[in-house]
Amino acid sequence: MSTDMVPKKDRLDWWTHLCAHEFGPVALSTEHIDDFCGMASSVDLGGLRVAEFAVSPMTGRRTPAHIRQHDPDGYRLFLVHGNPVRLEQRRNDSYLETGDIALFDTSYPFATDFLNVGRSTRFTFLFLPREALPLPRDDMERLLASKLSARTGSGAMLARYLTALREHATGCDPAELPRLGTIGVDLAAVFLAGRLGTEGRLPVESRQRALVARIDAFIDHHLGDPELGPVGIAAHHHVSVRTLHVLFERQPETVSATIRRRRLERCRADLADPLLRERPIGEIGLRWGFRNAAEFSRAFRAAYGMSPREHRQQALGQDGEERSTRSRDA
Repeated sequence: MSTDMVPKKDRLDWWTHLCAHEFGPVALSTEHIDDFCGMASSVDLGGLRVAEFAVSPMTGRRTPAHIRQHDPDGYRLFLVHGNPVRLEQRRNDSYLETGDIALFDTSYPFATDFLNVGRSTRFTFLFLPREALPLPRDDMERLLASKLSARTGSGAMLARYLTALREHATGCDPAELPRLGTIGVDLAAVFLAGRLGTEGRLPVESRQRALVARIDAFIDHHLGDPELGPVGIAAHHHVSVRTLHVLFERQPETVSATIRRRRLERCRADLADPLLRERPIGEIGLRWGFRNAAEFSRAFRAAYGMSPREHRQQALGQDGEERSTRSRDA
C-alpha cells in the first residue's frame, strides 16, 4: 500500500488510519504535509506478521485515551534501516540508528520521532501477539523502548531473518509461511531472553528451533568452504555431531544433503547468469565448495539430469556457450 494513490491533502489522514489499524489509534504530525509519502507492505505468517514501512519524517504519540479506544494487545518489534528514531515508553527513552532493534507494547502510551537526516525513514516490523512469546510480561517491560543491537549473535540472526523475509516472502509457498512464523517467534524469544539473561527459562523446543536457524544461516554463509561439514558446524555451535544430527531429524534432509543441495542451487544460478557467461564452469563449482570439476559435474548431473555445460547452454543458448568457449581458448 502506498500514499501514491491518495490525493496529497488526504495523505496524512490516510496514513494515520493505516497506523491505527496496525498499532492502534495514534496521533501523527509532520512538517512534510505538502510532500508527505508513505509505503507499507506485509506478509501474514499465521498468527503473526512481518511488515515494512517507509515514511516521511514525522512524530507519533499514543495516549491513554487512544488505548481506551482500541488496543491490539501485543508487542511490536522493529528493525531500523534508515533515518534514526527516538522512542519513549515506560520511562525508557532511546535514540535508535540503522541496525538497532527496539520493542514497544501497544497497551502502554508511547512517543516516537522519525528524525530527518537526509535519508528515508524505513523499518521492518515483527507483529507479535503477547501470548506468542514465552516470556513474562514483567520481564518484557524492562526492554520496552530500549536500544537493542542487532549487529552480533542472536540480534544479527533476527535482523537477517526480518530482512530476508521482507525480500523473499513473495516467492514462498503459502504452506511454508506458518513455519517461518514459528522460526520468527523463536528467534525473537531467544534474542529478548538473552537481553534479559533468562535464556534458560525458554522452552527447549524454542531454543532448538532457534539453534537450527543459526546453523542454517551459518551453512549459507560458508558454502564456499570445501571443508564445511557436520564436524565443523557442530564445533562452531558448541554441540556434538550427534546432537547436530538429532536436530536435523525434524528437517526435510540431513546436514550433508542440505549443504550439497544449496551448493548445487548456487552453481545452477551462476551458470544461468548472463553476467557470468565468461566464467569457466569448473571455477563456478570451486566457488561454491566443490573440490574439483569432476566432483561438481557428477553431483550436478545426479541432481538435475544434465551436465553443468548442458544447463548453461539451455539457460543462455548455444551461442552464449560458444562465445564463452572461444573467449577461454583465446
